[in-house]
Amino acid sequence: MELELFDMHGKVACVTGASSGLGRSAATLLAKAGVNVVGVARRSDQLEQWQEEAGGDTATVVADLSDRSSLKTTATAVEAHFGPPDILINAAGINTREHADAVSDEGWDMTMNLNLAAPFFLAQALVPAMKAKHWGRIVNFASLQSRRAFENGISYGASKGAVEQMTRAMAEAWSGHGITANALAPGFFRTELTGPVFNNPVLAERNAAQTCIGRNGEPSDLDGPLMFFCTDASTYVTGQVLFVDGGYTAK
Repeated sequence: MELELFDMHGKVACVTGASSGLGRSAATLLAKAGVNVVGVARRSDQLEQWQEEAGGDTATVVADLSDRSSLKTTATAVEAHFGPPDILINAAGINTREHADAVSDEGWDMTMNLNLAAPFFLAQALVPAMKAKHWGRIVNFASLQSRRAFENGISYGASKGAVEQMTRAMAEAWSGHGITANALAPGFFRTELTGPVFNNPVLAERNAAQTCIGRNGEPSDLDGPLMFFCTDASTYVTGQVLFVDGGYTAK
């Protein structure tokens, strides 16, 4: 296999949720692979820390992606740094962990806006430049809850189930222009978002035992799949959801 298939030097990427968790890991990976990375998140201090950690050619855009009215402005701010992105990683997300009986209008709307609307409308704004280059990569973040129901996860699960279908619809709409759209569905990884799960050692161990491999995920476990989806290695792969879950969904 030619290593050029995985070469991303000189590409431009926008990574949402770059201030923490799997988004931060993804942004750092791409920066170290020679990509010009624009990290987008709400917390400027965390974004600055990410830049120091990542090195390379990086920039930041501070934005509240749950505010749908600001997404076009955010896309313009992203493009101002290194030009229009070739790669869009939609990693920003929220899980309010509300029981179905207690789901609030505010929690529901925030979840849908950040987990579902932001990835679509940000992609919609960035796709024209990808079309002009006849090359683009969109990587969404799905979840185990795209297909499985978990306690206190109805809002989150509904949004992530929709992300899976949105990914297929993006592929149908844009892949004829050289733009692939795929999604990663991580299992249980220790991040800020999954803190409540890992703060319960019994629950964390139970989740690890549910996998075929016998452990929960580490951020580096996503590096290979992410590289695959962002490069020419996946030119003929689109509209797919890859579960990176240690075999959790296989049992």
